[in-house]
Amino acid sequence: MNFKKVYWLLVLFTVVLGACSPKIRTPKPETSKPVEKEKPVDKKPIKKFSQASVSLLVPFKLDELNLKTATKADIEKYAMPIDFYQGFKLGLDSAAAQGINFKLNVFDTQDDNAHISVLYKNERFKQSNLIIGPVFPDGLKFISNYAKENNAIIVSPLAASEPAEFNNPNLVSIVNNIGLHGKKIATYIAKNYNPANTIVVLINPKKTEDEQFAAPIRNYLQANTKFVVQEYASAYAFETKMIKGKEYAVVLTSSDRTFVLPTVEKLYKLKHLATGGYSINLFGHPNWVKQNYPTDKLQDLNTIISSSYKIDYKNSAVVAFIKKYRYRYGFEPGEYAFKGFDVGYYFGKLLTTYGEDYRDYLIKDKYKGLHNNFSFIHDEKLGYINTSLMLLKFKNFALNIVE
Repeated sequence: MNFKKVYWLLVLFTVVLGACSPKIRTPKPETSKPVEKEKPVDKKPIKKFSQASVSLLVPFKLDELNLKTATKADIEKYAMPIDFYQGFKLGLDSAAAQGINFKLNVFDTQDDNAHISVLYKNERFKQSNLIIGPVFPDGLKFISNYAKENNAIIVSPLAASEPAEFNNPNLVSIVNNIGLHGKKIATYIAKNYNPANTIVVLINPKKTEDEQFAAPIRNYLQANTKFVVQEYASAYAFETKMIKGKEYAVVLTSSDRTFVLPTVEKLYKLKHLATGGYSINLFGHPNWVKQNYPTDKLQDLNTIISSSYKIDYKNSAVVAFIKKYRYRYGFEPGEYAFKGFDVGYYFGKLLTTYGEDYRDYLIKDKYKGLHNNFSFIHDEKLGYINTSLMLLKFKNFALNIVE
């Protein structure tokens, strides 16, 4: 991200967000109205908004930044919330163009629960039809009681935490938790491998985060399939138990690069032993998508990882978004700009289409976005959970969607 452009953008944000003023999008008037279809008499009429109020709670923390002395590294720490806000605003603008005004209230939470509690007395916040944020788990836990007492929908846009941590029936969890990733891998193995000649191996160092990924895989396969499931702390322990002629679906549950890198090297060697190698297909941790490993070896091992996002830069909608973002802000959109756009557009469209009853359609309206896809289920205790995940496979030295 260009240092000077971010610098001046932060100057602008300091002025604008200091007042926490509402942002209003007025859509262009339509030249013609579509012919309304006759509605069945047994359907409840939709109470549409003439204007919907949305509150965005993001930790800009601009009061901590001295713009006169800040280095590039200092400023880049604040790029995430700005990037997300800008993408979100473009998404909401796109939804507004379909028929209603949005009053967007932007609040800097400072990543501090005391700042969130002050909002409870703010009239613009209290009148929100939808609340996006806080973005971090502590803030989401803090706001849970407010959501329950006021029957307010709270969207968690970036936290990958388990919904059970928040115990909020009005919470909308966008990011897939690690348990969903594990189940996605397990169901793929069950569907594509034959238990008669395949052994599933979990290489699990047993750290807390490793076990969070391993447990749903182990539990699903043991409860629903006839696969033999073996578990080892390392590839070296696994080597001593290998059987020639068997096919191995190996799940490496760690995202610790100091452990993963030598393990990948070892599995590659086991597949290519001079005396005759073993049939190994590798499944990795979702965090690998942001890490750097030897692509040639991952590709040779037919490696598959799960992911909640994948940006197709050849997609016309993605190209259009990038052009619009460049025009509006003067530099390239980052990952969080794409995330922000999808959240802004999806929820803006729900509010536009379904009005006051939009929450009834959360589990009905699927969404294929620029970055994320949304397919929600509802749990009476945990809220709305996005279950849409994809599998990516290393092929032609790139990650390609398998399903």
